[in-house]
Amino acid sequence: MISRLFIGLASSLLALPVSATTFELPDEGTRVVGHNLIVYSRQEDTLLDIGRKFDLGYTEMVTANPNLDPWLPGDNQPVLIPNRFILPDAPQKGVVINIPEMRLFYFPPKQANQVQQVVTHPIGIGREGRDTPLGILSIIQKRENPSWTPPESIRREHAAAGDILPAVVPPGPDNPLGTRAIRLSNPSYLIHGTAKPYGVGLRVSSGCIRLYPEDIEHFYSLVSLNTQVNIINQPYKAAVANGKLFLEAHQPLSDIGDEGSDSGNMTPMVRAVLAAQDSVLSEQDWPYAEEVVMSANGVVKHLNQQQDKIVDNVWFVHGGLQQETGSKVRQALQQLEMQDKFWPLRNTAINEVVVGPFDSLDAAREAADKISQVAGIPVWPAHLSEEMF
Repeated sequence: MISRLFIGLASSLLALPVSATTFELPDEGTRVVGHNLIVYSRQEDTLLDIGRKFDLGYTEMVTANPNLDPWLPGDNQPVLIPNRFILPDAPQKGVVINIPEMRLFYFPPKQANQVQQVVTHPIGIGREGRDTPLGILSIIQKRENPSWTPPESIRREHAAAGDILPAVVPPGPDNPLGTRAIRLSNPSYLIHGTAKPYGVGLRVSSGCIRLYPEDIEHFYSLVSLNTQVNIINQPYKAAVANGKLFLEAHQPLSDIGDEGSDSGNMTPMVRAVLAAQDSVLSEQDWPYAEEVVMSANGVVKHLNQQQDKIVDNVWFVHGGLQQETGSKVRQALQQLEMQDKFWPLRNTAINEVVVGPFDSLDAAREAADKISQVAGIPVWPAHLSEEMF
């Protein structure tokens, strides 16, 4: 039965041009998607390596794992993957970019007889003094393998630091725009790739929005000219799912707008809660919400749950959420005759593959090594949260 399920899913999903960062929205009120999990690092990993495989940016990974060295987390260390998201409180139309979250959400036009989907990717944004602008814009141009003409202000800035930029940077591996560029109706600003992927999840650009190379190619293939791009500032979010109130807080950016510009200001979270439900927080719930706001680590939690309820007596294997991962893992399972280890779960992204269960870390690590060798990609032993079962 599981083998037939596996083969059917594999053949159908391989034909779909979807990324594993795509979630289905069962109804118009759905605002909480994804799930958090824990993977166990290998000696050679950095948090950035793991984060990129799960389509997470630098800040998301570092703030979710404050007790780990980002560059040397060490072997067999539990790494929280904050892959649950509260969708922004904004119309689910076109592209919505939440600046303090450093994340892009794209709502493709709904197809007949299909549920609405959302595609989400981490982004790099403008550094202080060169902020990414807020407001409603639109896509006016798309370019593959673009050249880059640095503005005069950027050339002067680099020249002052001893870096002389050419008048035009041709397409290629050193081009800061990467392989794709999407121009917005404020034409000084682009959504583009990057030659420096480690800048995704950081404030490092001159105002443009950067995506991982693999993400910009996926996003570029989906969006069309005239698509709306709504750039917002929502450091605090709240939503109700399955009768539970979920909260999410990011570090406010004091130089961008005035929404929660003071760290620890509870007023924006109160507004978010009231938008999500008809009542304010009770006196006994207030301290927990205040803790979420003060920590501002971006991890989505439901009210009064300090940590996800992780199922820690059973192990799985997970390879991340990059676009090709699901198909490669499924093919490896077929080659290894491990189809019975394909494990369908709830609250997962489209094309997300989980392998298991295993009754020990050693068994999961052995399976991970075999799958990694055959698939040619890293995979990790993992613990999953209860909500996935």
